[in-house]
Amino acid sequence: MTPASLRLISALALAIGLCASGGASGSAWAQTAARPPVEQSQSGGRAKNVILFLADAGGVASVHAASVMAYGEPLRLHVQQWPNLGLSETSPVDAFVSDSANGMSAIVTGVKTHNGVISQGPDGERGRRDGTPTKTVLEYAEEHGLLTGVVTDRPITDATPAATYAHSNDRGKWGEIFPQAFSPRFGDGVDVLIGSGRAEIAEQMAANGVSFDSLARAHDRPIYATLEAAPAGNRRPVVVAEEVDVRAATLRALDLLQAGDKGYLLVVEWDAHTDDPREGLEHIAALDRLIAEVQSRVDLDDTLMIFTADHSFGLQVDGGRRGEPLLEGYEAWKARDGDDRVVRLENVMVNRTHTAEEVPALAIGAGAERVRGYFPNTHLFDVMMKAFGWTPSSGE
Repeated sequence: MTPASLRLISALALAIGLCASGGASGSAWAQTAARPPVEQSQSGGRAKNVILFLADAGGVASVHAASVMAYGEPLRLHVQQWPNLGLSETSPVDAFVSDSANGMSAIVTGVKTHNGVISQGPDGERGRRDGTPTKTVLEYAEEHGLLTGVVTDRPITDATPAATYAHSNDRGKWGEIFPQAFSPRFGDGVDVLIGSGRAEIAEQMAANGVSFDSLARAHDRPIYATLEAAPAGNRRPVVVAEEVDVRAATLRALDLLQAGDKGYLLVVEWDAHTDDPREGLEHIAALDRLIAEVQSRVDLDDTLMIFTADHSFGLQVDGGRRGEPLLEGYEAWKARDGDDRVVRLENVMVNRTHTAEEVPALAIGAGAERVRGYFPNTHLFDVMMKAFGWTPSSGE
């Protein structure tokens, strides 16, 4: 009997068992299990475009909880129907628990580093010594003439977005990080750059004698304070706002990048830390809806889409019943303005810290078949590079 036959028999047996469990609960599980997976291209060809979605702190437990909170059932998120799934291990070189700096740097450069270090090798030391700059997949895309975009609800200089376009021995050096977007090592730099953090970035740059206006004049590239202020005719907008509508920004970026002939790389981050459980889980559900919308606008025959996280977070679902709110007790916790290290709701507990568990990596489209099994997060860099058909170079 072939492996494919065994898998089919196992799937049928599971479905029969779920349906036979009886009652409303059994029926609900059967409906969930029977939901067909999202179809994808089976071309196995190269990708012209790659879109990387990053739920910051969106570990397995948080993704599961987001589905239950938003839809009352597990496995209802759009990305949970994608056919290619792996578990990505996120540790830095010297510890087990990662921050966003190492976590995202490893994904976009293929090199693990120290926490706090942005796209530099492990020879760097946070705040004390620069390491070897590690070439990011965005820099490879710029070198190959593709259009590139980075969108985030977080400050555009925060660790996750910064790892795509900057190199620093300290994720906190925003005043040094942001100007690097205008002095790229490869190509002409990020084409569409949209994020928040305007006041804080301005303050840090001012300490170095730099302002948004002086930077814009020096490079003949306006830096807009809102997405709406960026003219439709500007094909390479830079927006540093106080707040960002991630959906609007992503769709704007996608429209601009799809106008190119050679292809594009788009990176989209949405914060999913569950220090505030409702806010974090709502962000995951909203990102998932955005992913479904983006997928409807691309051709999976030439586009690879990846969903993952930079690290996990201390959330667990340890109670609850179907038909009841997952976050029972949230309003009472919120009303007392709880700043406890541990959030204890009726069905959910949150230890408000990063954790070491693997995070989900899901993929669909051209080259998605390489996302499977357990792997270090550096593997996702290889997945994107191989999808594009590129070989990493030693030149830095």
